[in-house]
Amino acid sequence: MNSRRNEIKKAAARLFRKRGFKATSMRDIAEAVGIKAASIYNHINSKQELLNELLLEIATIFTKEMAEIQASNLGTKQKLERIIAVHVRLTIEHTDAIALVSGEWIHLEYNLKTEYLALRDDYEDHFKSIIHQGKTEGIFKNIDTEIILFSTLSTLHWLYSWYSRNRDFNPIELERQMTECLMQGIL
Repeated sequence: MNSRRNEIKKAAARLFRKRGFKATSMRDIAEAVGIKAASIYNHINSKQELLNELLLEIATIFTKEMAEIQASNLGTKQKLERIIAVHVRLTIEHTDAIALVSGEWIHLEYNLKTEYLALRDDYEDHFKSIIHQGKTEGIFKNIDTEIILFSTLSTLHWLYSWYSRNRDFNPIELERQMTECLMQGIL
């Protein structure tokens, strides 16, 4: 049952990315996994539940990864490189779910939206502290922290769009080139 649920979540993420949350029906999701619309409710209660799980899982993964990077003994430059690498890896592993981060979060239920935004804000605060530390150490250019954050995250948030059309690109090489490209702008 758990594998069927995961299959449903993957199909929902793909459909939410392509059509949007509002335009996707439970019937669409059921058809995508090859089951009858009524049968889907044996595995999931609603498309809202699917969206909630998809977005909170991704936000939790990012937050956990950031905490591990922050707690590590890596230098500031290496921490930022690691964050970029995490974004690339998660985009490769969860392309459709990552696509939902940019805009579909607005459809979360109120209490979960609050939780999601708190996770996002915490993540961004840690990201900014690494940028600030790098500027203080003279490793990063004296560019406004918000501009560095915006430029870096914008590129990383939209990587799913490029990657979904270029899935044959070597993941290790993609991580290397994305890290080099983004880091060169601030070193």
